[in-house]
Amino acid sequence: MTPSRPHTLFSFGTLKDERVQTTLFGHAVPTSAASLAGHTTRPLAITDESVIAASGLAVHLTLARAIGAVVEGVVMRLTDAELAAADAYEVDDYARRRVLLSCGESAWAYLDAKPLRAAERIVIVGDSIAYGRCDPRGGWAARLAGAHIAGDEAAHRVFNLAVPGSTLADVSEQTPALLAARRPDTLVVAAGINDSALPLDAPQGRAPEHGDPLERIGEHLDSLATTALGHGARLVVAGPTWLDEERTGDYEGLRFTEERARALRATVREWCGEHHVDHLDLWEPLRGRGELLVDGLHPDAEGHRLLHRHLDAMSR
Repeated sequence: MTPSRPHTLFSFGTLKDERVQTTLFGHAVPTSAASLAGHTTRPLAITDESVIAASGLAVHLTLARAIGAVVEGVVMRLTDAELAAADAYEVDDYARRRVLLSCGESAWAYLDAKPLRAAERIVIVGDSIAYGRCDPRGGWAARLAGAHIAGDEAAHRVFNLAVPGSTLADVSEQTPALLAARRPDTLVVAAGINDSALPLDAPQGRAPEHGDPLERIGEHLDSLATTALGHGARLVVAGPTWLDEERTGDYEGLRFTEERARALRATVREWCGEHHVDHLDLWEPLRGRGELLVDGLHPDAEGHRLLHRHLDAMSR
């Protein structure tokens, strides 16, 4: 039998209570004092009767970002089974994600399940679709920025650092040098369809001579996750978008197909699920809507409006 792995979980609310621990785990668990910088708490109404019964409270706390603030709590040492029990205890308003504690240790914590709702400073990296090409208003990212900044002019910031033509390999290499000056608490990585492209001279149905870029998606996302965590930022992966294969043709020496775009989407979704990273799927809003794609790849203004509306509903 494989031994249970130890897990560290930062708790700032009801899970610190030994009575709750005994209800969930059958005993109190080892804890030590810890703090989480760059966060504050806000109340969250609970409607799940079993959770209310275990904690004795109908209002719990959830985390929100705030520069200069610190949340005091404890680090709990949990087995696989205990971590699963903690997951079951937390309601759908929470999502278990990685955080960097003030001491420099990485730990799990239960954050707001809507990743942009708790954000203050957002950095966006990606390709021409995230950049806003073919939309005079700047695309879905500019619309996100407008809504986010309007929510709190004093504290909210959005930095769109997307570069047309970028792949996840480019983004993972370039992003580490970009973050320190922006002090992000949220890193939105647009997983664009460039990662699915093949050279026109690549043989159909065969991997490229130097390896298939799709096979390295996990490696690039691993690197971006490490970068985000090192800056205390929450990683959010958005995309890819649907493409109209019949209209893409020869695009600057590259070939795009729906089959490979779907493979990219599946790989990104699987990686995010395995690593407990937020994935904002942008496929459905444009699926079958080729008239909203200027060249089969890039959304027009209406396409970007639909993408933003869809993204906003998933993340706020």
